[in-house]
Amino acid sequence: MIDKLDGQSLDVVKENVEKLKELFPSIVKEDKIDFDELELLLGENINRSNEQYSFTWNGKTEATKLAQKRSTGTLRPCKEESKDWDTTQNLYIEGDNLEVLRLLQASYNGRIKMIYIDPPYNTGHDFVYKDNFEDNIKNYKEQTGQAVKSNADTDGRYHTNWLNMMYPRLKLARNLLTDDGVIFISIDDKEVANLIKICNEIFGEGNFLNDIVWNSTKSVTNTALISVAHNHTLVYFKKKQYYVENREFFRLIDSGEGFENPDNDPRGPWKADPFQVGGWRPNQQYEIINPKTGSIYKPNPGCSWKNDYNKYLELVKDNRIVFGKTGEGGPQRKRFIWEASERGKVSTTLWTDVETTTNGTQQIKKLFNDKAPFSNPKPIGLIKRILELGSDKNSIVIDFFSGSSTTAHAVMEMNLDGKNRKFIMVQFPENLDKSLEEATNDNKQTILNAIEVCDEINVPHALTEVAKERIRRAGEKIRDENPDKQIDIGFKVFKLDSSNLKKWDNTPTKDVDAIKDRIQSSIDYLKDDRTELDLVYEVMLKYGIDLSYPIKQTENKKAYIVEAPEYKLLVCTQPNLTLENIESFANESVGTYLFADRCFNTDNLLINTEEILKSRNKEMRLF
Repeated sequence: MIDKLDGQSLDVVKENVEKLKELFPSIVKEDKIDFDELELLLGENINRSNEQYSFTWNGKTEATKLAQKRSTGTLRPCKEESKDWDTTQNLYIEGDNLEVLRLLQASYNGRIKMIYIDPPYNTGHDFVYKDNFEDNIKNYKEQTGQAVKSNADTDGRYHTNWLNMMYPRLKLARNLLTDDGVIFISIDDKEVANLIKICNEIFGEGNFLNDIVWNSTKSVTNTALISVAHNHTLVYFKKKQYYVENREFFRLIDSGEGFENPDNDPRGPWKADPFQVGGWRPNQQYEIINPKTGSIYKPNPGCSWKNDYNKYLELVKDNRIVFGKTGEGGPQRKRFIWEASERGKVSTTLWTDVETTTNGTQQIKKLFNDKAPFSNPKPIGLIKRILELGSDKNSIVIDFFSGSSTTAHAVMEMNLDGKNRKFIMVQFPENLDKSLEEATNDNKQTILNAIEVCDEINVPHALTEVAKERIRRAGEKIRDENPDKQIDIGFKVFKLDSSNLKKWDNTPTKDVDAIKDRIQSSIDYLKDDRTELDLVYEVMLKYGIDLSYPIKQTENKKAYIVEAPEYKLLVCTQPNLTLENIESFANESVGTYLFADRCFNTDNLLINTEEILKSRNKEMRLF
């Protein structure tokens, strides 16, 4: 029997059940999980006490269900708002990020190297998404035409609303990370404690790396009881143990500052690192004699030399041990500049040497004729520092609270190093006209500036339009200043919407004309305002294919071919195919074929198609 796509996003619950079945085969009884058997296998590792530590709030159960709910929506391509559509590997997605994260589960599960988000801080004035369990697509459509509602600190559900927004999004985000993936979350003091608690639950307390404190502002507010000068960035790994087992480094790029070559070592410039480390180890306790002065050195109490004695002798023979610049000090180990570029340097949890929020605003003003259409945008330098730690040469980086799109700007600038990081930005298309109606004096001018930008480029008054323009201008600036560099400064725009397919009307009726209309509607199954290409991308999403892959039409214009690097996929939606069409398709260098039901007007043609493709070791599915 031919497999058929069910038209929904990845079933997260089913995935979890399959993982349990794989770990504990004996718990499967008539294809269901036997929890009594599971408890037996887990032995003493089950806590049945009513008095145990937990973090809960009103709505947590529903928030968990929201993360598990499947989506029937889609992401529609928007070529006219994109840049370098045919070549770019970057994505900009307009929509409610909860629904978008659901839709990305199949295509990007386990593929995202780094996530950075700067969510609403819950200050009492910023927007907190109002999710709808029954129909979030309909809810999203309603919200796009409304003013952005703040989560007032006078609301009795002030913290609850924020937690219910963050929890399902973070649960879905974790699924997207690679085994060596990492998430960075910026937040301020109001919700940092709650954020740590839900992240410990979702990512695991053992995967918490640290809280990076960023000196976000140098100015002092004299009217405050104490002037706040910092911001938090929480860092969690998908699997911290991966870094231990694979000896991966989580380090910053070394600038090369301080490297010299006073002894003309043929291996190049070097820097002297300490040869002593903390912790007492018996095999690393020995005397070292300075050959120039005869002075004897031992590790300090509670410390050890970095290597055992035999390794030390090897380092001496290799001219790796020095005794200060004059040769009269204690032992140090040479570290060459090429080693520094490979290993980098360890970051600290206190960042005082990074650009501030003022720098972020100035960077925006340079792109928009000295006007700031965004409030408190993150500076590029901060995100680049984070990218240094969390991404590598071919990483996919996602920001699903992308706001001013500083993350996209930073990714493009970082790629000047010759690497090919890709970005996925996700942002709610905030209605600027409605937001202006409820604006406070603090942000009114910013919204007016954003509306002015939209008028200049003749686009609707939406936050996403200004963010896309920021990426365009930033990309062109990077290209103009670096004409010798090949940087991907494009992005494909996709917009969240309901499915492209019409729903069959099951309302009971004896009206013959109504029945005829329904049958005709099922033949013309695309909604009136949708295209075949819209449907191809919907199939890609549900089938789990990267949206950045190029697509081309077949010579007979009857189908589309998705050119994924690991395999090619043919998608056909045309009705009334002929055997000649099928033979033509079969000659394509394609591994998997997806056909709409309406492609086959007879059962014989469907059976023949299956046999033809099967004889050539090709897979066939229906949707």
